[in-house]
Amino acid sequence: MSTPTVSFSELSKNSKRVADTLDRAQRVHITRRDGEDLYLTTARHDQQREETADITARLLGALIGTDGGARAIVRALPTVFPWVRHLSADELREFVAELIDATYDAAQLDVHANLHRVVVEWRATARILADPDLTARLTRRLPDEDHGEVIAP
Repeated sequence: MSTPTVSFSELSKNSKRVADTLDRAQRVHITRRDGEDLYLTTARHDQQREETADITARLLGALIGTDGGARAIVRALPTVFPWVRHLSADELREFVAELIDATYDAAQLDVHANLHRVVVEWRATARILADPDLTARLTRRLPDEDHGEVIAP
């Protein structure tokens, strides 16, 4: 289902019409010229999204706690995140642990930025590992020279 979009000025001028749209769609995308876009949603829709996140987090947590479930998650990861093929087995386990922790944060604490950060950072790691020249440059031994204290910016 696509989300209807209205401008902020449309919301201001025709709030009743936007509310009617919201009743039908459960969520409306509000565009703003001078700020970040917004989403207007019904309380029921927001609660359902929170419940979905909670169920997903608990299901992943329960699966990872069993041998068969952990193997299933590891086998499914390349479908969701194709770039994980560049991670070592240890890195893959670390990614899964961080992903599950961040999923719990999203569900239990309403902190979604952690989940986004985990995916972005591990994708960046995989991007580096996919390029052997870049990996070699970034993992070579640094000279033993001491250049002194690094001053905070």
